[in-house]
Amino acid sequence: MARGYWVAWAGRHLRGPWESLCADYRQRIARATAIEDRPVRVRTAAADPARRRLEGKALLAALPEPCRIIALDASGRSFSSSALARELRAIEARWPHPVGFVIGSDLGLDPALLERADLVLSFGPMTLGHELARLVLYEQVYRCLALARGIKYHRASL
Repeated sequence: MARGYWVAWAGRHLRGPWESLCADYRQRIARATAIEDRPVRVRTAAADPARRRLEGKALLAALPEPCRIIALDASGRSFSSSALARELRAIEARWPHPVGFVIGSDLGLDPALLERADLVLSFGPMTLGHELARLVLYEQVYRCLALARGIKYHRASL
C-alpha cells in the first residue's frame, strides 16, 4: 500500500456494535483512500508488568514499513477537526507512504511507542475506552477526508 491509513489497536476485539459502527466509517473512508484495521492482542496475564511494553511492540509490528505513526494519548496535542484535516493533508503532502494510528489498551500506550510516534494526538483529557477511541478516530478521519475533498459532511460552527 503506497498511501492510506492503518489503525492498530490493542484490547478486546470485534465486539458487535462497536465493530459495526467502525465498519461503517471504514467503508466511507475506503471510497477516498485505503484503510486497514489491525487488532492486536498480547497473550499475557492482565497483571503482567510487561504487558504494556509487549503491546507497544505488537502495535508497531502491525503497521507497515515505512509508516508515519500517530499515537492516541491524552498527553498529546488536541486539534479542531479542521486543524486535524490540515495536519493530515500536510503529512500526506510530504509523506508518500501509509499513516498509522495506534490505540492502546486499558493500560495506555508504552512510553517507548509514544517516543517513537511522529505525532501524539489527544481527543481531550478524558479517558476513553479503546473501542470508543477507535470509533471517534474513524469518524474524525472520515471528517478530515470530507473536508479535504469537499464532501458535504462537516459543518462549521455557528
